[in-house]
Amino acid sequence: MKKILKIALIILVSLALFVRFAMPTILHKAGLHATYADAKEYDLKGKKALVITTSHSVLNAPGETTGNPTGVMASEMTVPYYEFLDAGMEVDVASIKGGKIPVDPQTLIFMLKTPEDERFLKDKAFQEKVNNSLKIDAIDFTKYDAIMMAGGWGAAYDLGYSKVLGEKISEAYYAQTPIIGSVCHGALGFIQAKDTLGNYLITGRTMTGVTDKQIKELGIMLTPQHPESELRKLGVNFKSNTAFRDFFAHITVVDEERRFVTGQNQNSGYETAQQMMAIIMENSGKKVLD
Repeated sequence: MKKILKIALIILVSLALFVRFAMPTILHKAGLHATYADAKEYDLKGKKALVITTSHSVLNAPGETTGNPTGVMASEMTVPYYEFLDAGMEVDVASIKGGKIPVDPQTLIFMLKTPEDERFLKDKAFQEKVNNSLKIDAIDFTKYDAIMMAGGWGAAYDLGYSKVLGEKISEAYYAQTPIIGSVCHGALGFIQAKDTLGNYLITGRTMTGVTDKQIKELGIMLTPQHPESELRKLGVNFKSNTAFRDFFAHITVVDEERRFVTGQNQNSGYETAQQMMAIIMENSGKKVLD
């Protein structure tokens, strides 16, 4: 009996070690937080970037106020932030309400954490920005070269309902300079933006965001807005990739005018930020570092 228990214990420990150390690699190879093969080094000193997140912290059903904690998906904030920062850009962090940004705790578990998440957890300067984020109302979006809207479940509750964000995105668009991007639920930040005639700014454009299929597969349908559905309602030419589970699929789309760069989901952060910086470099006439 003791021998059987010993063997069972060894098996359990082995399984635990496998999950702890091998699972992140397996998930990465399956497509989670896919590495962008064409990544380049950019010199964007003197340029400015703004990363925008949700202020909503509860995964609640309509009409309810309680639920599991949520917020921004960590990597959808940290990956673009460090891509911009490492290119020499000055990076500000903002949210719908300002103040402390809720970071979804589930997105910081060992299986989902990116190297950028680990870096964030040791970065006092970045943490200070997250704990005291700027309120979007007080920001002049036209002063930035890159504007990135991060996703996460929290974004389904406030980005698409913010008229202020819609107005700011419209102002940034007409200022000509900012390249505006999003990842996953961050695409909801576009849906209140309108052109000078009062039409939706994104109608007829090619864009992406998290798919309805991924949301269904994850079993979280209670959020009030779903990016694919909302974008299609406004006449967006919605593009996406699929996999056995869309959680492992990804695509980054640059619209026809090369002003909007959108990433399908949490796996698109690297490429989306890189594509935004490539356009900024192209527009400024700078050369890419090899």
